[in-house]
Amino acid sequence: MLIFFPMVCFALKKAALAGLVFVSVSLVLRAQISITTPEGLTVHANSGEQDKDRIILTGAVELLYKDIRLLADSAEVNTKTRDVVATGHVTIQLPSENIDCSEITFNLDTALGKFKEALGRIQPSVIYEAASAEKKPDNLYSLEKAYVTSCTQPVPRWKFSFARANLKKDDYVEMWSAVLSIKTVPVFYWPYLRYPLNQVRSTGFLMPHIGFSKVKGFVFSEQFYWAIARNMDASFSFDYYGAKGAGGGLEYRYIFGDGTRGDAHLYYFLFKSTTDQATPTDSYIVRWNHNQLLPGGFTLAASVDYQNSFQFLREFDNDIMRALVFNRSSQVYVAKSWSSYSFSLRAARFETSFPTLNASVITDYLPQVNFDSFKMKLFSPLYFSFSSSFSRWQYGWDYQYKANSQLSNTQFELTPTLSLPFNAIPWLTMNFSTEQNLKYYWKSVQPGVGFTAEPVLTYNSAVAVDLVGPVFYRIYDLGAGEDGASVARLKHIIEPTVSYRYESPIVNGDKAFNPYGLYRTHAVSYGLTNHLILKKGTSPEEILTWGISQVYYIAPESSPMQYYRWNGEIPRFSEISSYLRIYPGGGFSFDGAASFNTYTKGLSSLRLGANLGSPADTVFLTLNWYKSMNPWTPDPWYDRSQVGAFGGFNLPALNLELKGQADFNVTERKLLFAGVSGVYHYQCLDLKADLRMYFFRDLPDVQFKISFGLGNIGKTTDFLGGARFD
Repeated sequence: MLIFFPMVCFALKKAALAGLVFVSVSLVLRAQISITTPEGLTVHANSGEQDKDRIILTGAVELLYKDIRLLADSAEVNTKTRDVVATGHVTIQLPSENIDCSEITFNLDTALGKFKEALGRIQPSVIYEAASAEKKPDNLYSLEKAYVTSCTQPVPRWKFSFARANLKKDDYVEMWSAVLSIKTVPVFYWPYLRYPLNQVRSTGFLMPHIGFSKVKGFVFSEQFYWAIARNMDASFSFDYYGAKGAGGGLEYRYIFGDGTRGDAHLYYFLFKSTTDQATPTDSYIVRWNHNQLLPGGFTLAASVDYQNSFQFLREFDNDIMRALVFNRSSQVYVAKSWSSYSFSLRAARFETSFPTLNASVITDYLPQVNFDSFKMKLFSPLYFSFSSSFSRWQYGWDYQYKANSQLSNTQFELTPTLSLPFNAIPWLTMNFSTEQNLKYYWKSVQPGVGFTAEPVLTYNSAVAVDLVGPVFYRIYDLGAGEDGASVARLKHIIEPTVSYRYESPIVNGDKAFNPYGLYRTHAVSYGLTNHLILKKGTSPEEILTWGISQVYYIAPESSPMQYYRWNGEIPRFSEISSYLRIYPGGGFSFDGAASFNTYTKGLSSLRLGANLGSPADTVFLTLNWYKSMNPWTPDPWYDRSQVGAFGGFNLPALNLELKGQADFNVTERKLLFAGVSGVYHYQCLDLKADLRMYFFRDLPDVQFKISFGLGNIGKTTDFLGGARFD
C-alpha cells in the first residue's frame, strides 16, 4: 500500500539553502549607526533615530535578536515590547526557515507576525508564496491566495494553488479550493486537500489514477488514507469505469501488542444500467486475515476470501494471478502445542469453481478437531505416538447443496504408533514402525440399501520400514578462496532412500465412505537425493539439490492407481518424480520439477523457474513454465501449458524504472496478458504510466493509466490492480 510516506523530490542541500538565506546578507552596507539594548537586541542601519523605547531605522537595516535575523529597507522597533514593523525588501531568518516579503509586523519574543507578499522556504523541502501570511502559535501559518511546492525551479515542476490554507510546520498543509498544476498546466481540483509535510503516515487523499479502457471506457481511481493510530490505518477507495459503473472499497490494517494483527478488504461494485443488454448483478469481495494469541498459549487464525461472482474477478481484477483462480474459502483455526502434544480446532469451507461446467465443488468441515502427540520414549529405543481427529464434513457439487443431496458424515479416527529408530551408524538411518488405524463413522453404506444412519467401525494395521543411506560423500578442493588464505571446498553428498509399507485389508471398508475414497497401501518407495555444498571460509552454502523418486505398488488394486488402466491392467509403477534446485549465487536461482510416466513414455507435468535478482535490484527477471497433462486419457481438456515472465530494471542515470510482465498459453497458442509499467523521476515529480492488455477476458481489453507522485503524497493503489506493478 502506498501511503503518505514522504518522497523528497528535490536535492535542496543545507549548504545550498544557506546560500539562499544569506545571499542578501553579503549585500548589506556597513551600517552608519549601531545600537545594542540591554535586552540583547542589536540593530544596524544607514541612518536612524531613537526616542525612548522606539527606534526608527532607514537604509540597509539589520536586526539581530536571539536566533532571529531581520533585514529590511526600513523598520520601526519597540525595544520594550519587541514589536517590529518593517517595509521594503524584507527578509526574516528563523531557525530552519527563511521568509521574504514586502511588509512585516512581527514580535521578536513570540516569533509571531503577519507578512505581505510572502515567499517562504522551510527546510528541507517546502516553498510557499502567498499574497498574505500570518505566523500563529504552535508553528501554524495561515496563507491567503497562495501556492505551495517542494520544487526549487523558477517554474516549479508541480505546485498546489489555493484560496486559503493552514500550514503547520513539519506536519501538514490543509488547503481549500486547491488546484494541482504540472508546470503551468492545471491538472486536478479538490475542494479540500491535506498535504503532509512530515516523515510519518498522514491522513489525506492520495494522488489519483486516470486512464482509459477499451472495454470499460474512462477510468478514474482515488483513495483516501486514514492514519487512525500508530497501530492501525485504513484506505477508502473509489473506482469509476465510464462504460461499466463504479465501485468502492475499504482496506483496514491493525496490529496490537498481544500479537494480534490482521487486515480486512471490502469492495462493492455497482454496474451501470444499459438498455441494450441485461445489467449484471452487483458484485462484492470480502477478504480478511486475522492472527491472535489467546489465553493459555492458544493461537487463533482466521481467513476469508469470498466473492459473489467469479466472472466479475475475471473481467475486472487486473491481477492475472487472481483473475484466473476460481476459489472461495473461509476458515477459523485454533491451535496449541505443548510438551509432547498438539491440538487444533478448525471450521472451514472451500469452494472450487469450474467455469466450463458452470458448477462448483464445495467441502465443509464443521468442525475438524485434531489431537496428536509427538514421539514419546517408552524405553530405549522404543517410542510411542498417536494421531486422532474428529470431523463433521459435507462434500458435493453446488447444485447438490441446493437440493440438500450432498454427501455428509461424521467420523472419528485414532492411529497409535510404535516406532523403533536405529541411527548407531553415522551413514545409515533406519526406522521401524507399526500402527493401528481405527475409524468410526456415524453413517455407512449398506449393501442393497445405500447410505444409512447406521454407524460402522473400520480398522486395519500397518507396518513400515524407512531406510536412509548408506550416505556417500566426496570433498573436492577448489583452491584458495577470495581472500587468498581460506580454501574453497565442494562437498557432494549422495543420499539413497527406501521405504516399505504394508497395510492390512480394511475391515468393513466396503461400508465406509468419505469424500476422497478409501485406500490401503502395500508398496515400496525409493529415491535418490544429491546435494552440492560449497564452503568458502567458514560458511557452507548448499548450491544444488537434485532428487528423484518412484513408488512400486505391490497391491495396486487397493491403491490410488486402481482408477487407471494400461493395456487393461492396473499400473504398478507410479510416475518418476524429480526436482532440481540451484543457487549458484550472484542473485541467480533455478527451480524445476518434472513427472515422467513410464507407461506412456512421456512427461505428465513439468515446472521450470529461473530468477535473477529482485525488484529492488538494478536488473531483475523471473521466468517460469508450467505444463501438465493426464497421461491416461487422450482428452486434451486436461492439458495445461503456460509460460510467464516478469522483469524490469532501474536506470538511476535516466531517473527511470521499468517493469514488464507477460503470460502465454502454449496449449492454445494464445497470449493471456501483457503489461508494462514505468516511473520517471523528474526531480520533484514522479510520473507513472502503465499499459496492460488482457486477452483472457471474454472481450479482450487494453487499459492505459497514469498517475503522479508529488513530494510527500503517494500514489493511489488499485484495489483490483496487479500488485507487481503497484
